[in-house]
Amino acid sequence: MGDQEKSKVSSSSWFSNLCSAARRTKNISSSSSVSERGETLVRHLSLFQLILLGIGASIGAGIFVVTGTVARDAGPGVTISFVLSGTACVLNALCYAELASRFPAVVGGAYLYTYTAFNELTAFLVFTQLMLDYHIGAASIARSLANYLVTILEHIPVFKDKIPSWIGHGGQHFLGGVLSINILAPILLAFLTIILCQGVGTSSAVNSVMTGIKIVIVIIVIAVGAFEVDVSNWSPFAPNGVQAIVTGATVVFFAYVGFDAVANSAEEAKKPQRDLPIGIIGSLLICAILYIGVCLVITGMVPYKFLGEAAPLSEAFASKGLKFVSILISIGAVAGLATTLLVGLYVQSRLYLGLGRDGLLPSMFAKVHSTRHTPIHSQIWVGIVAGILAGLFNVRILSHILSVGSLTGYSVVSACVVMLRLKDKGTSQVFVRCLSNWQEGVICLLTVACAGFVTGLCYRFSLSLILVLVPVVIAILAAGALHFRQAYADPPGFSCPGVPILPSVCIFFNIFLFAQLHQEAWYRFVILSIISVGVYAFYGQYQARS
Repeated sequence: MGDQEKSKVSSSSWFSNLCSAARRTKNISSSSSVSERGETLVRHLSLFQLILLGIGASIGAGIFVVTGTVARDAGPGVTISFVLSGTACVLNALCYAELASRFPAVVGGAYLYTYTAFNELTAFLVFTQLMLDYHIGAASIARSLANYLVTILEHIPVFKDKIPSWIGHGGQHFLGGVLSINILAPILLAFLTIILCQGVGTSSAVNSVMTGIKIVIVIIVIAVGAFEVDVSNWSPFAPNGVQAIVTGATVVFFAYVGFDAVANSAEEAKKPQRDLPIGIIGSLLICAILYIGVCLVITGMVPYKFLGEAAPLSEAFASKGLKFVSILISIGAVAGLATTLLVGLYVQSRLYLGLGRDGLLPSMFAKVHSTRHTPIHSQIWVGIVAGILAGLFNVRILSHILSVGSLTGYSVVSACVVMLRLKDKGTSQVFVRCLSNWQEGVICLLTVACAGFVTGLCYRFSLSLILVLVPVVIAILAAGALHFRQAYADPPGFSCPGVPILPSVCIFFNIFLFAQLHQEAWYRFVILSIISVGVYAFYGQYQARS
């Protein structure tokens, strides 16, 4: 055999091994070895703390800003926008709740569920998409927090107009804005990282206090604002029509993102099988109530046409002579950003811990401190990455490529619910005899996703109603095939209702939203996926311990 033939055989063997490794799935029972080595986290979080964790991750400064900015287009109908997006998020939360209850003993969230239901490579792809969102998001939030703190300091006469921009007010730009020096943002990240390294007890206590302050301020804002409401401002309710309300729903959907943080605390919850589903759904419902309350107040206080862009809620109260509420809003914004950042860093470290345990990342990420019971190496790493991004780059310009990870993760989690419920993976005996039930299920789910994307494109570019209806009908047929051609088992613990229809609706809507993202977000999805496959091919497949 010549050298050329040997090279072909070697390449063929390598590709065959890659395909074989990529199809590996995770056996959750194998995770028991983790506890035997004493590397588990400590179960400290109560149901109340889990709910506050979800609220802390979801409600940031956006509740004081996005409510007003969307209302400028949707009018008082922004309330319906939040109801629609909140309903969509509740459906996604039901899927998360079932899987969190099903796998209550191990960290990993969407990555873990994908590894169990699909395969190793898909799980790694989900992780990389989520992690890029988390890293850029953390850096962006840190810069916003630094900006808010500097703004508050400048209310003190001695600091007014004397704090240079490189401290924290936007940043000092170099090289045409590519570099943007900000000193305060990395300092804030270092401070929060130190808190997280003390253990989940300390970080949970800080989050509970800050989230409590934030909730109280939002309630005060709603209560005070209710007395300033003029119901005539709610008419017309939908001045720009139904489409503006639907478009608003696609925008404010991301205001709810964060409830999935509860699922990543599975290994630290006291009673995970009971508390995780309640924590996920409970935190989301509380967030929805607060958002809707703020929407009703802000659109009732000021006619939607006169709402400001930068700080609509603060300006609305200032116009009524209630400047003390504007100060409260600034404090609430700081508390909101701080808790969102704290929980975001917490979730990142737990995801790195899960991949370190599975061998898809270096073993240093799998180490848990013996007394503080927290993955310190992973926590320091995510703090360093966010600190570098926040301190040196104007990451806000990358905001339009965010949300890809969240939508991808939510869609895959919904698909996991369906695939893990399938009773058997034998051969389908009706119509399609060459496919297993599992393969047929995957094809149907992919069809729903593709139909959601095409529908989203048709809506985005205002194509005819017939073109919109065609992919919708295809998605309905695919979901119908899942319902009538497959059998599903009841899971242990919490059970998501309406399987497989409800998860199919989630997938369709999530990918519909994906189609509304900036085109650069699509490019980011493809490029990062290709890079991730390369990393897996040359590192992950050899190191993984499924």
